[in-house]
Amino acid sequence: MAHEEQRAANTREDRDEVETPSAKVARIYHALVVTYGIPEWRPNGDALGELIATVLSQHTSDVNSGRAYAGLRASFPTWEAVRDAPTAAVAQAIRSGGLAQIKAARIQQILRELTGRLANQPLDLNFLGEEPLDDALTYLQSLPGVGPKTAACVLLFSLGRPAFPVDTHVWRVTKRLGLIGARVSADAAHTALARLIPPDWRYTMHVDLIRHGRTICLAQRPKCAICPLRAECNYYWATVAER
Repeated sequence: MAHEEQRAANTREDRDEVETPSAKVARIYHALVVTYGIPEWRPNGDALGELIATVLSQHTSDVNSGRAYAGLRASFPTWEAVRDAPTAAVAQAIRSGGLAQIKAARIQQILRELTGRLANQPLDLNFLGEEPLDDALTYLQSLPGVGPKTAACVLLFSLGRPAFPVDTHVWRVTKRLGLIGARVSADAAHTALARLIPPDWRYTMHVDLIRHGRTICLAQRPKCAICPLRAECNYYWATVAER
């Protein structure tokens, strides 16, 4: 190890002995902002539409899921019409998104469950904007097939609530940084990271960590030599700097 890296490692070890996790989160946040900027947060105001779109996005590309959502909205005038249509007709409308039969059945299950809960009210989830964040997350996760990532995405992107979705990039990068343990599951990471990251930073960190995971902190052959988070990264100091 070069003299400069040894000195940096010693300084890092001394710092880690006395600092709080929030101090490390702050340094990571500011490094991300310097590198990737602060993304504009423009919630779309349609929680139910976001939920259906998120279901359609599973196991496919953004382009294909977007086409599937557009096909669904073009084929049926209301969510009630989607709910009451033959499942095969819904599957045909979303076929470009892949797994059409499975996703069609899941969407209809969600809409039927909401129908029972909302009684005679129109199908809508925007009331979750007024609920405490934890209650809103719990409500969404009680719907058929909705997990913590989908629930957090709906609240973050549709209603501007400071939930923190953990996708594969966020999960990988935060494990390497040491914000969560190596054995923490993606589902459990939602709770752990929400405790660490202040609400005002969650949207920015979610988006910027995804950018970082896609461009530098790759699953295979991460580009540690040019990583702006290298000084904070447990993976780097444990596996790269020691070579």
